[in-house]
Amino acid sequence: MSLAPLSHHARKVDVIRHFAPNWFTVTMGTGVLALLLAPYAPLHDLAKGIWAVNIGLFAAFTLLYAARWVLFPREAALIFGHPVMPMFLGAIPMGMTTLVNGTVAFTHDYSLAETLWYVNTVLSVVIGLGVPYAMFTQQPHALETMTAVWLLPVVPCEVSAASAGLLAPNLPGADGLSLVVQGYVLWALSVPVALSILAILFMRLALHKLPGPEMGVSSWLAVGPLGTGALALLLLGHAAAGVFPHTGLAAAATVAQGAGIIGGLIIWAYGAWWLLLALAMTLTHVPRGLPFNMGWWGFTFPLGVFILATHALAAQTGLGVFADAANGLTILFVGLWAMVAVLTFKGGYRGHLFASPCLLAAQARMRAAE
Repeated sequence: MSLAPLSHHARKVDVIRHFAPNWFTVTMGTGVLALLLAPYAPLHDLAKGIWAVNIGLFAAFTLLYAARWVLFPREAALIFGHPVMPMFLGAIPMGMTTLVNGTVAFTHDYSLAETLWYVNTVLSVVIGLGVPYAMFTQQPHALETMTAVWLLPVVPCEVSAASAGLLAPNLPGADGLSLVVQGYVLWALSVPVALSILAILFMRLALHKLPGPEMGVSSWLAVGPLGTGALALLLLGHAAAGVFPHTGLAAAATVAQGAGIIGGLIIWAYGAWWLLLALAMTLTHVPRGLPFNMGWWGFTFPLGVFILATHALAAQTGLGVFADAANGLTILFVGLWAMVAVLTFKGGYRGHLFASPCLLAAQARMRAAE
């Protein structure tokens, strides 16, 4: 086996040709790692360093994906007809959200964070509407082939909603109020759709059993919208309690905060159910073999946002059980992130992880036709 970088590809330009948006899941998992470590004072500088590295990763991936559209536009456009890869377009705004939240947590440049938030929110809404529309009109889908990957394009709006709740208390009154209101709208654009998909996913698993080993980790994605859905309610409710009393919505301040805690707790508990089920389904796959692919980053971000929601519950309820759970799950998260990061580095160095399923499927069809 050659030790040269990218030895899997005869031409190095093929890395660009095959670059797919699933690489942005790396920025999702790495970004949420930084946010999880930030509250621990001895690890704050390390967390800030990880966040800075994540900025570099996001910039590099953005350049590579943009280069693919410039150099290979027809092949890049194949994504819209593929049944799986368009879902990963949702990873782009979710990865960017970790940069926005890191700007709040590490640099306190709230003006920059607000600008980035609006850019990211527009992207989230476009993907949240555009990908489902393509699913309805262009892509081949069937119930037996459905996985939790369907959640990826609709979740960015609620991730942005949680970010709004984090940022709003740091902005002047009118700006903070606007962000909270928009946050609730974004939550409504995402969480009900995600809950609908989870109901269909339950039926699919009951009727057609577990997906194949190559999609074995996808079950963890079900935890993501519940973690961010709970987190968004908690953060928006807390932010509303601060900004609503200074407006005509003063009477709603207490209601918003209470609804955030109760609603967040209910959705968090539902997420705990899916987390335990995802763990059981993964353990079922292990004896049969669970081949590594970029989908393994599904171990990270969904668990990470669930932990952030657990931290928020600990802070707003004062119950130590949530703090203990968050600390224990963070240790698990760090272990999973380290494992996936090492395997990704090896696969990326050799180059075999740079493989676009859309392009490979098109090439297979051409060979069959010949």
